Amino acid sequence: MTSLQQAQQLRDGFWHLLCHRSELPSSGDYLKMEWLGEEVVVYNDQGNLLAFDNLCPHRGTRFFTETHGNAPLACPYHGWSYRAGAMHIPCRERYAQADLDNAKLHTLQLDWCADFLFAAPAPRMTLDEQLGDTYALLADISFNIAGRSDVNAYAYECDWRIALENALEPLHVPFVHPESLAELQLGDGSNHFTPWTSVWQAELGNASMAKKLRSIKRLFQLDQQYEGYQSLYLFPFTMLSSTYSYSYSLQHFFPSAQPWRTHFSSRLLNGAASPSSAGALQGFFDSSARMNRQVFDEDHAICKRIAKDAADNPRFGILSSDEEKIAHFRACLLAAAGN
Repeated sequence: MTSLQQAQQLRDGFWHLLCHRSELPSSGDYLKMEWLGEEVVVYNDQGNLLAFDNLCPHRGTRFFTETHGNAPLACPYHGWSYRAGAMHIPCRERYAQADLDNAKLHTLQLDWCADFLFAAPAPRMTLDEQLGDTYALLADISFNIAGRSDVNAYAYECDWRIALENALEPLHVPFVHPESLAELQLGDGSNHFTPWTSVWQAELGNASMAKKLRSIKRLFQLDQQYEGYQSLYLFPFTMLSSTYSYSYSLQHFFPSAQPWRTHFSSRLLNGAASPSSAGALQGFFDSSARMNRQVFDEDHAICKRIAKDAADNPRFGILSSDEEKIAHFRACLLAAAGN
């Protein structure tokens, strides 16, 4: 099986966390993501969310070209549109009825983990089965998110597995992120594994920073909080990370149809603020977004330097105890392939 075939199998057969409900609060809100040369759009149709392939069923024109926004779901080519759960087609009488019966959006299957929306083309298991014990933690997190404050998306110049493995291990942090993530002085932490997920939690060794983070707890309204750094991996393409649960970086490492390219995105999801402090926290969220962008730029820079064949070359299979999440990830790849 080629790398591209493997990526297609993973895309089609597994559930993917696409967004949080609060990211699309109004009718007409949309998010666009890229995977394997195709696009998937999540759209708020009068309060109902749907996910589809961004192509008009008439002549294959893309509905949206921006990564996010608010606009009618309408084709600019011939005016076909979708609203209230139905296609609306100008001059319907000029088309054969049999053709109109097939004039539908190409949608994905959807399921929810609390306020997190998952989608899959043809899932091989239920969402509950895929998430396992991580389901409850993810649901608790979802109830403590109140919106989005940043969208960051671009192409990583490396294989998606290289980008993801970099995100899974902390061993590189002091070398690649000396003036960003390393300032947290993360401890060794602990890992929890399920068949298709992993969770890493680590305390902050920087006592001064931990004190500052504890001091702003009163500005938030959180039912669930981990006072440290927490990173969730959801097989196959998704990471969700947070410091003190005040905001979450939802990261996607979607494969590209082009070799050695990854469709990377990170969206900053805001923790629920107390009613009196929502405005005061904007500066904190802006600072978090800038830090996240710096970290991901640093990650991208190092990933570009890794050998193009590293993901498939057994020569580069040496792993330390700090890289056990990579070992778990590689085991998931084998299990997904039936090996």
